[in-house]
Amino acid sequence: MSSTARRALLSARPRSTRARSLAPALLLALTAPVLAGCADDGRAEPAPESTSEAPATPTAEPSVGTGEYPRYVALGDSYTAAPLVPETDPSDGCLRSTGNYPSLVAEAFEGTALADVSCSGADTTSLIGVQRTFDGAAQPAQLDAVTEDTDLVTLSIGGNDFGLFSALVGGCAQLAQTDPDGSPCTDVGVGESTEVLAKIEQRVASVVEGIRDRAPDARILVVGYPQIVPQGEESCDALPLAAGDLPFARTVNEGLADALAEGARRAKAEHVDVYALTEGHDICSDDPWIAGRDTVPGQALAFHPFAAEQQAVAEEIVRILRG
Repeated sequence: MSSTARRALLSARPRSTRARSLAPALLLALTAPVLAGCADDGRAEPAPESTSEAPATPTAEPSVGTGEYPRYVALGDSYTAAPLVPETDPSDGCLRSTGNYPSLVAEAFEGTALADVSCSGADTTSLIGVQRTFDGAAQPAQLDAVTEDTDLVTLSIGGNDFGLFSALVGGCAQLAQTDPDGSPCTDVGVGESTEVLAKIEQRVASVVEGIRDRAPDARILVVGYPQIVPQGEESCDALPLAAGDLPFARTVNEGLADALAEGARRAKAEHVDVYALTEGHDICSDDPWIAGRDTVPGQALAFHPFAAEQQAVAEEIVRILRG
């Protein structure tokens, strides 16, 4: 992708941005029984291309600092990468920002060397296999960054598995256009979402075990997802859902947060409860920490965190690490 095209992706063209990042139909996203490259029990397996094509950018030699956590590795998707918070380098397609929570956590501990390999669009298979970014670039498996001398790992993953996140914020909104007064999203997704969330929980637990195998002495924190859907009875223009779909969307949002919490518990890792942390700051709140359907140039990509959310997550992680 040319530099001009990359700049266009990050400019104020919210509807174009949504079209690139959201699934076209809720039905396909929620009823797919198993994501390609994953086992039936929900465990992630290497993506097929990982054995046939090397990543475009080789993994750099890990740097190690001198502080309390000399080497910190951040794994995750766009809720970790935090596009547009505030400055984002689009060159590799991962859209990692300079103000995301891994950067803030590393700054809080003098002498910490950060290896932030989070990448927008990542799911659990991206941790162990090659990930293709929006511009077709190949990113190496994120777990390649975790080495025996790693002291701290934060992990936030699962929202993109089985198209869950794009189904929630994209598919449901599209179905609402055809049945604004009904519950089209609920009618399609109730049964399937429960199975999907259970598989995400298993995948998170498996990833933690993989991290521990590579870095047996590292402290591992599973970072949850924020509250996106309001608790009230009404949605808003920034989160365009059909009248009857708000309870279902809230259940999926909370269920995803619970899946990460339970996956962390099963794998005996620490958990950062971002859902509770962001209560009162959903998309429709008076003080939203998550952007709505429109990208806010220089602040947040559509349906992604603002700087305030990343700051709050970083402060909570630092609080946990300092006991």
